[in-house]
Amino acid sequence: MGAEGDLQDVLILGAGAAGLWCAEVAARGGRDVAVLEKVTRTGTKVLASGGTRCNITTTLGPEEAARLFGPKGERFLRAGFRNLPPAEVRERFEAWGVPTEVAPLEKIFPSSGNAKDVRDALEGAARGAGARIHLEAGARSIERDGDHWTVRTTDDRVWHARSLVLAVGGKSYPKTGTTGDGYPWLEGLGLEVVLPVPALVPLTSQETWVHELTGIAWQGGEARLESPDGRVLQRRRRPLMFTHRGLSGPAAMDLSHHVARASSSAAGLRLKVDFFPDLDREGLRAALVASAGLPGAPRLQRALGGLETGPMPRRLFDAVAANASLAGDVTVNGLDRSMRHALVEAMKGLPVPVHGTVGWDHAEVTAGGLALREVNPRTMAVNQCPGLFVVGELLDLNGPIGGLSFQAAFATAQLAGEALAKAGPVPLA
Repeated sequence: MGAEGDLQDVLILGAGAAGLWCAEVAARGGRDVAVLEKVTRTGTKVLASGGTRCNITTTLGPEEAARLFGPKGERFLRAGFRNLPPAEVRERFEAWGVPTEVAPLEKIFPSSGNAKDVRDALEGAARGAGARIHLEAGARSIERDGDHWTVRTTDDRVWHARSLVLAVGGKSYPKTGTTGDGYPWLEGLGLEVVLPVPALVPLTSQETWVHELTGIAWQGGEARLESPDGRVLQRRRRPLMFTHRGLSGPAAMDLSHHVARASSSAAGLRLKVDFFPDLDREGLRAALVASAGLPGAPRLQRALGGLETGPMPRRLFDAVAANASLAGDVTVNGLDRSMRHALVEAMKGLPVPVHGTVGWDHAEVTAGGLALREVNPRTMAVNQCPGLFVVGELLDLNGPIGGLSFQAAFATAQLAGEALAKAGPVPLA
C-alpha cells in the first residue's frame, strides 16, 4: 500500500459521489486505490444535495434518462447508462443498507430522507473495498512525468501514480470545495474545456410584476426557452415558482444553463410559460366560451377553476390578464372574440423576461467542462493522456433536476473503475 511519495497504483482526486464510487469499483476489482480530498470530510456536496435529502437517481430507464442530456450527452452516456442503469444504482444502495423510495417527478430518495446515509454508504463501500482516503489533501497541480502522474498538494506533498482519476467536480456550490480546480489542469494538458457556466440554478428577472408574484407556484405548466428568432431551445414540463429575484422550480432551473451561457455572450432569450399544456388553443378557447354560460357572470379567474390544473391563483391570473391587456376582474361573459384570443395567447405563452441566473453559489451543477470528444465513452479514459481518467461533473454533461446528475456521476465512475480493474494491478516500483 503506497504512502505519500511512493508510486501509487491508482490515485483518485476528489471524494465526492463519482470519486467514492470509482474508488469502490476499482478497489473491489483488485487495484490499490488512494483518494485525496481537499476538505475535511467526504461527500460534502452529497450531504447538501436535494435539500439534504439527496435525490440519488431516477425511475427512468437508461435510454430515456440518457436522452435528457441532449443529443451530444445522450450519445456519450449511452454505454454508461446501459452498463449501470438507474435501477441498478438503486439496488446497489439497497445492498449497502440504504433503503430507497420513489418520489414525484421520477425521483429516488433514501427512505430515511437523510443525505448522510447516502454519503456514509459511498464512503463505507469504498473503504470496505480497501480504498484509502486522505482528507485535507487538496491537489494543487497535476502533470505527466514519464510513465506516471505527479500530483502536488496544497500542503507541498508530492504523490505519484500509474493511473490518475479526476473526480474533483465543477464550480457549483463552491462552499463545498468544488471551485473549478480541474479546468486549468485539463487546459494545461492541451485538452479542450467547454466554458463552464452555472446550471440547475434559479433565474433572475428585473420585472416588477414578476417579483410581485413571489411565492406563487404552478404545478402543471410547461416552460419553454426561445432564441431571439423564436426557435425553441428547450422545454420542460415541471413545476415553476415565482420568487423575489425571478423564477425557480425545476422548470426554470432545467433551462438555466442556456440563460447562463447567453448572459455571458449578451444574447437575448425569451422564456414563455404555457399554463395549460394539456389543452391546445382550440380546447382552451372552447373552455372560455363554455364558461360564458355559467350563472351569475363570475370572474373568469374563478370560472376557470374547473380546468384539470385547478384554479389559477388570483395574483397570477391578474398578471396573465394584464399581459392580454385585460382587467383582472374580467367576467366570463365580458370577453369578446379578440379579448378571448389575447387571453388564450397569454395563457399558452406568457412571456417572462429573464436576465440571468443567481450564480454559482446557488447552482446545483455545472454545465460545460472537459469536451466529450476528448474522452473514451466506454472507459472514461482521456484519449491523449495515457493513464488519465475523468468522471462526474468535470465532464461537459448537463441533465435536468431529478437525480440525473448523480446517475451520470455514478455511471461514468463505474466505467472508469471497471476499466482500471480490467487493466489489473500495476507492479509498484
